[in-house]
Amino acid sequence: MARIYKICPQALWRDAEDAGRFTGAPIDRQDGYIHFSTISQVAETAVRHFAGQADLLLITVEADRLGDALSYEPSRGGDLFPHLYGPLPLDAVIAVDALPLDSEGRHVFPAGLLPA
Repeated sequence: MARIYKICPQALWRDAEDAGRFTGAPIDRQDGYIHFSTISQVAETAVRHFAGQADLLLITVEADRLGDALSYEPSRGGDLFPHLYGPLPLDAVIAVDALPLDSEGRHVFPAGLLPA
């Protein structure tokens, strides 16, 4: 069971829940796909693209539920990143967790998610 991760502002995610699907953040819509990270990529994604931002959520998605719309493509440093070409169906989401900041402004991931 492969999982992928999306870091998302709380307000944007609440709008998606109301709409019944997630069509992406502005950068996703601009690029034509929804950006995700694997477990080994998500912490660096938080640092590079969301440093110091509060009110974020970590959305955990069951990748196998996305079918052919999900593609792994080279990006940062040649790593293959998951990209979803189309809206994210909410029934593929298996967890929504707060991504708070610690006293030094770093994101705190849910216990047991990232290697120590």
